[in-house]
Amino acid sequence: MTKHQKRLSVPKSWPVERKTETFTVKAGAGPHGEEGVPLVVLLRDVLGYVDSKKEARYALSEDAILVNGVPINDEKRPIGIFDILAFPGREEYYRVFPDEGGRLALTEIDAEAAGSRLGKIEGKQQVPGGATQLTLHDGTNVTVDDENAYDASDSIVIDNDDKSIVAHFPFEEGALVTAVRGNHGGKIGEIDAIDVTPGSGPNTIGVDTDDGGFETVQEYIVVIDENFTGDDSSSEDANGETVSEGDDDE
Repeated sequence: MTKHQKRLSVPKSWPVERKTETFTVKAGAGPHGEEGVPLVVLLRDVLGYVDSKKEARYALSEDAILVNGVPINDEKRPIGIFDILAFPGREEYYRVFPDEGGRLALTEIDAEAAGSRLGKIEGKQQVPGGATQLTLHDGTNVTVDDENAYDASDSIVIDNDDKSIVAHFPFEEGALVTAVRGNHGGKIGEIDAIDVTPGSGPNTIGVDTDDGGFETVQEYIVVIDENFTGDDSSSEDANGETVSEGDDDE
């Protein structure tokens, strides 16, 4: 397996210039699969906080950078959609969110919002003891008691400290959503129609937006809350109650 990553072949979601250099950093093992962007790319190419991997390693050795509330010491750690990137010493906090076209970008948020993160449910299964395990888009597993309360394609908000579910957003008509991939990546709107395709084909989702709307496959859609649009919001918590949100350089 090659240790190098050519810029021209990186996923479209990576926020890197493809023609300035031949190579960039290859992501290490971790969440988000091949879509995950190495942390050093965000620190160097997006934020401009470091100039090299060596500088990134030094910053990480000081526990100065948190991802989803956890200090990170690997500059190649993959970062992906909805991760929370925190710099407590700077009092700066960011959420990874797609811009138009689906390219990952950093959206600045406040400290309170940085205390939890959104996850899309991509599967659920019974585990020993009778509980149900939810598998999220980034590979995170969450155990719940009531399997009927959550469905695939729903979204939940997880507290970064105790990993509890603090909010739940069902996948249904009228839900606020964003497209995270495809030609409509980064667009936000409300589900207008869910067209269930017979057989093994993907379901088609119609989304109503301020500029008309679009259609895409269900896999590309994630339910979000109004906090992602910059507005005040409310949602159901886990108990159904209403809550307010708020290159290879050495």
